[in-house]
Amino acid sequence: MLPLKPFRRDPAPSRLRYRLTRLWLRPWFRRLVNFGVPMLAGVGLVWTLAAEFDVRARLSAALADAKAVIVERPQFTITELDIPDVSADLAEQVRVAAFVKLPANSLEVDVNAVRTRVEDLAAVERARVRALARGVLEIRAIERVPVVVWRSDAGLELLDRGGVRVAEIDSRLRRTDLPLIAGEGASEHVAEALALLAEAKPVAGRVRGLVRVGERRWDVVLDRDQVVRLPADDPVEALGEVIALHASRDLLDRDLTVVDMRDPGRPTLRLTEHSLAELARLRAMVEGEDA
Repeated sequence: MLPLKPFRRDPAPSRLRYRLTRLWLRPWFRRLVNFGVPMLAGVGLVWTLAAEFDVRARLSAALADAKAVIVERPQFTITELDIPDVSADLAEQVRVAAFVKLPANSLEVDVNAVRTRVEDLAAVERARVRALARGVLEIRAIERVPVVVWRSDAGLELLDRGGVRVAEIDSRLRRTDLPLIAGEGASEHVAEALALLAEAKPVAGRVRGLVRVGERRWDVVLDRDQVVRLPADDPVEALGEVIALHASRDLLDRDLTVVDMRDPGRPTLRLTEHSLAELARLRAMVEGEDA
């Protein structure tokens, strides 16, 4: 019997192995195997667990329970609103505008929204809102201070120095302590009106108010139906000249109705009917004597 020859394995790869080796050399295939397959497997596993054990619902419930534990703690509960250093009427307006239902949780109260609602009040210039440790929501409102009463077609309104509406009043008698201004556009020139009133201080007891004429200039209305008409430019200076004439010659005590300063270079006086009649009589007497 002839001896058997040892089996020698063919070193050449098989066709399938060759093709797999060639495929593995491609970068996109290696990325797909190394990253894509594990990722798909992970997504599939998570999806399966979530579908079977309702993980999402349990997680949401756990978060809600944790939030409830924190929110319901007594130190985060607001039981009182504190609105210091304002009038009782404004305090009630702020309380309504804040729109905070008590008891409330300090973590759930939007202090910025509360501040915005309070500052929307006409009588509030600015506000600060903060939650204090003792269960109090403090709202500090800076109240606008009215300086004049403005009479317009809409009625009587209180204005601050910036001409911002503070409140409405139904009668002038409610704020006789404030000066009166009137006319269209007067609210936009409150600072100038205050400067005129300061200049007219020597006759302040006789000033009934200021009237904005044609939205461009002022008339100073005095008692005895007297009016000082001021120019559009430098009205304070023109009024100062009138006050100086009154101080030296008692101008405003004379029998006249209008002091017209609209042309500073040519002031004009208008006498009363009685003064005109008296002046005509005196002229007739003088002309008769000359004849």
